[in-house]
Amino acid sequence: MLKATGIKKAYGNLHILKGVDFEVAQGEIVSIVGASGAGKSTLLHILGTLDRPDEGTVELKGTHVHQLVGENLSIFRNQNIGFIFQFHHLLPEFTALENICIPAFIGKKSKKEAEKRAIALLDLLGLSHRASHKPNELSGGEQQRIAVARALINEPAIILADEPSGNLDSANAKALHQLFVDLRNNFKQTFVVVTHNEDLATMSDRVVTMKDGYII
Repeated sequence: MLKATGIKKAYGNLHILKGVDFEVAQGEIVSIVGASGAGKSTLLHILGTLDRPDEGTVELKGTHVHQLVGENLSIFRNQNIGFIFQFHHLLPEFTALENICIPAFIGKKSKKEAEKRAIALLDLLGLSHRASHKPNELSGGEQQRIAVARALINEPAIILADEPSGNLDSANAKALHQLFVDLRNNFKQTFVVVTHNEDLATMSDRVVTMKDGYII
């Protein structure tokens, strides 16, 4: 489903990625591990079209994503890629339900259609009773599950997660990674997860280790 070839990225004289080849199959959970500065997050941002490589190509579902520009790139990203970050980035003035719906509204879905899907996701994640709560009324684990629901709202081809359990205690971190496994098992959802937690990474189908800008 996802194929990156020859990815290089530098910022000035600092070479972050030095020629990375990376593939992910549909329904696969791949964790990327390695020390800080290895290039994990930079690679994830390039895979997610949030950044562009200096060299190399990224192909998602047969589309060369970095040939897309402007609104076409934004639409493709909105429809095909879900993001989960270490800091959940929920908007504090909106309820859990409203936060989940935002990518669907950006994708021009109706309020009725978006809310129906969001309510189904809240039910799936055991958070139906939190629909009207704002982020500051939710626990850390609940906030991150709302972020997962937001990533799922448009039924993306792939979800990219950058240290998604980095701010959670060990029990909530394990529960979050188990949620990824359950979503893969039940819905064939595809995940690429950058994590420092090697114990949790072993819950993935495959672990990829990066060092000094290379996959080793």
